Amino acid sequence: MAAWRALKAVLVDLSGTLHIEDSAVPGAQEALKRLRSAPVTIRFVTNTTKECKRDLLERLTKLGFDIAENEIFTSLTAARNLLEQKQVRPLLLVDDKALPDFTGIATDDPNAVVVGLAPEHFHYEMMNRAFRLILDGAPLIAIHKARYFKRKDGLALGPGPFVAGLEYATDTKATVVGKPEKTFFLEALRGTDCAPEEAVMIGDDCRDDVGGAQNAGMRGILVRTGKYRLADEDKINPAPYLTCENFPEAVEHILERLL
Repeated sequence: MAAWRALKAVLVDLSGTLHIEDSAVPGAQEALKRLRSAPVTIRFVTNTTKECKRDLLERLTKLGFDIAENEIFTSLTAARNLLEQKQVRPLLLVDDKALPDFTGIATDDPNAVVVGLAPEHFHYEMMNRAFRLILDGAPLIAIHKARYFKRKDGLALGPGPFVAGLEYATDTKATVVGKPEKTFFLEALRGTDCAPEEAVMIGDDCRDDVGGAQNAGMRGILVRTGKYRLADEDKINPAPYLTCENFPEAVEHILERLL
């Protein structure tokens, strides 16, 4: 890993870091305002596949966050880019609310399988349809492979277990486009004129947020909100650059120590 340089960019996870469903993490809005006063570029990076970018932005705006649409980079965007690159017609196992981000992508007679978080579609008939397509040679594309995520009522299964089931049944490996893939983090930085060594990632997922960012050459700050579980920081090597109680504390560290 190259030596870290002066900080120029901050990447921020959304669900579990800034908000949990329709509730903001206490103090997060004010902390973001403080971060905006610093001479850094801010990007919001998310694996969420529960809703399209437009709906996500609307949710964040209602919660009082000052965020522009062009500051958000989602795994849905990364998946669409890959579909266009491969010129394939996907069977989309994503939440119906995420479908607007795939407008214009042909889905008739599918010859690829794309899996996101799709609780309504994770039933035997649909999974079996995906299984048969993959057996016939369709590539399996995982928007991400998170094990679980945080809802108001507790932790819930992510798409990872369902992707793993298809991998196991078909003896194939999925192409993953979201966090923790190195290409995802580098794409998020595109246009910022910042190298990974000049960036820090803040998130609640030790593997996908922090581990992925650090593997890409960034610093990673783990927050103990959202899906965080006790001793998560011990699950990755190297360990997180820093572990904080929440997003406001992470911002405080950046403002006092990294600028």
